Amino acid sequence: MREFRTVARLEDVPDAGLHAVELDGIGIVLANSGGEILALRDECSHEEFPLSDGEIVNGQVECILHGARFDLRTGAAKALPAVRPVKAYECRVLDGEIQVRL
Repeated sequence: MREFRTVARLEDVPDAGLHAVELDGIGIVLANSGGEILALRDECSHEEFPLSDGEIVNGQVECILHGARFDLRTGAAKALPAVRPVKAYECRVLDGEIQVRL
């Protein structure tokens, strides 16, 4: 089983903000939704575009390219044109460090 690895500091992701990081060559978008840090693959499943360029809307990240939305907790596609989910990663905050497990 893979271990948690530090990818950012808590202050790198402001409330209602998104922050792009990379871990083992995989782009990950960190999201701060109401103080909770969540992690998804940083690539819209509809059009290979970074979700980290988008915004948080009601617990979802919205891709600014075509308006597709994904649940921040599960990665499930919530709005067309996306129909496929994006990968959600287990995430935690420990001593001010954001850690992700691939």
